[in-house]
Amino acid sequence: MSRRGNCWDNAPQESFFGHMKDELGERIKHWKTLEQVQCDIDDWIDYYNNDRGQRQLQYLSPNEYYNFITTGEYPTNMALINV
Repeated sequence: MSRRGNCWDNAPQESFFGHMKDELGERIKHWKTLEQVQCDIDDWIDYYNNDRGQRQLQYLSPNEYYNFITTGEYPTNMALINV
């Protein structure tokens, strides 16, 4: 555990929620019910985990990267990107 007030403690969470707010920005204005909020957030989290590639994860989604790390098999529909 780091010392109190260390800004790096919350960096992953703040990054995730910052991306979520950026990408859901237009939808937020039109939310009228809690069900709309839950549905849009659930859809975005599904997209984030399964389809949205990330540079730090070799342009794979988090679930694709997890499968790559645990099995050693890179997804066949993608070529390795050396960046």
